[in-house]
Amino acid sequence: MANRFDKSGGGFLDLAISQVKKAKTFLDDVDEFVDWRPLDKVLKKKLRRHKDAVGNPSYPPLAMFRVLLLQRWWDLSDQGMDDALADRISFRRFVGFSFDYDTPDSTTICRFRNHLADRGLDQKLFNMINGQLEAHELIVKHGVIVDASVVTSARRPRKTQVIEAVKDREEDDCDYELTTTYSDDADAKWTIKAKKLYYGYKIHAATDAEHGFILGGHATPANHSDTKELAGVIDECKPVKGSMVFADKGYASTKNRIGLEEAGFTDGIMYKAARNRPLTEPQKLMNRVISGLRYKVERAFGTLKRDYGFHRARYLGCAKVKSQFLLSAIAFNLKKAALMAGP
Repeated sequence: MANRFDKSGGGFLDLAISQVKKAKTFLDDVDEFVDWRPLDKVLKKKLRRHKDAVGNPSYPPLAMFRVLLLQRWWDLSDQGMDDALADRISFRRFVGFSFDYDTPDSTTICRFRNHLADRGLDQKLFNMINGQLEAHELIVKHGVIVDASVVTSARRPRKTQVIEAVKDREEDDCDYELTTTYSDDADAKWTIKAKKLYYGYKIHAATDAEHGFILGGHATPANHSDTKELAGVIDECKPVKGSMVFADKGYASTKNRIGLEEAGFTDGIMYKAARNRPLTEPQKLMNRVISGLRYKVERAFGTLKRDYGFHRARYLGCAKVKSQFLLSAIAFNLKKAALMAGP
């Protein structure tokens, strides 16, 4: 029996719309390019829920995952996604919802995204889709480019001070304790970049050196040093042994260079001048070569911020900001792959 949310089991409106001629879009390319079956199998296994709170059939998890992709491609809030699903034919086509039934509301979308993050399925789906891109020889891990970018918090850093009375057990008088907080986004922190203050997070990520696909990454408070995050990013990306790891001067440290050598990778970190120790001509040449390659990771960050709204976090806490990054990275990679594989 067809699922009641599936357009294949819909009515006359679904049939009429299916006959309408339409121009092919990148959504059609993505749908044809990706093998959704293994993703559907994992989602159904990990999210075993067949009915909602009032006994109605639940929304298919793969369809809900496609909803999250649409949300990232069009940079929509949960309410904006709710509204778009209600009246956009192309969105319903891609997701597979029948026009005879209601689409998920903003609360349902929010809960599904949280379920993915809580169970680590956002990372799992990211790895599975990147695996398909590797199989198509679009992602080539013989060289990776590491970088970090600041993402501002979803909250303003408003200063709040609370004075609490602390009673001394041995004496009758009270002492007072001052607690200062800056926002309800407890993980967000301050940092300075290009002489400008930012309050929020850092995304530490890497792209492949061939085409600029995002290979992995994670979120930290904005005040975390780039230098200390290199090993973690490399571990997430899993480049081929012997490949070169490119990074800017922010990652230049003896520990990182030794770590790359011990892990079996080629050091591609830019050199940094020190007091009374200027760069040699070979080091300057190496810096120019690396600088000419780093545009690929910078372009990826720029696209995420400009087109996917990732200049600012939508959610609170490192875990949810990382989930936003992973979903945005999946959407970025799929669109890039579809355009490259298209006619």
